[in-house]
Amino acid sequence: MNHLRLEKKGLRGLSIAESFHENDLKSKLAGVVMRRDFVIDGFVFGMATIGGDDATDAIISMYENLNRDDISFILVSGLIISIYNIVDIKKLWKKVKMPIIGVTYEESDGMEDAIRHHFPNSYEFKIKQYQNLGTRTKISLHTKHDLYLRVEGCELKEAKKLLDTFTLQGAMPEPLRVAQILAKAELSSLR
Repeated sequence: MNHLRLEKKGLRGLSIAESFHENDLKSKLAGVVMRRDFVIDGFVFGMATIGGDDATDAIISMYENLNRDDISFILVSGLIISIYNIVDIKKLWKKVKMPIIGVTYEESDGMEDAIRHHFPNSYEFKIKQYQNLGTRTKISLHTKHDLYLRVEGCELKEAKKLLDTFTLQGAMPEPLRVAQILAKAELSSLR
């Protein structure tokens, strides 16, 4: 298990969010490299197939395209993106060898029924992918907002401390907020 080097002054992470429109075949992924002091020093883009199985590989490609050795962790806004394109957190961690933190903002009773509905002829594989993610753990930020996390490669208490550091207000950590804005702007520029 890696550990987040929270004491490191120049701590940097890659944060990834997505944006897409209802009838799109692909979603636009945006990644932001942000330092602990909120300085942005990198961007990267990718795409994931709506309803597909390529989100994990898309994120790996985004990380590799940055060609940097100073990134210490990856934050992902949701591990179930692009209409059930599931990010395999364990595969991602094994490939990039750094802590991965999947962040969601709302409680959920599970996705199995929705997956069966959207994939009536092929839901078994998607449900297995979903179940392999494991359960989410609820944390409360210093802002008094709750997040639901899945982590790989670090301890939950380290992930909470990191997210407290990167959250200025509300529930969304600043690097994920910037990545979300960037993904929406990039998607709009393609229209």
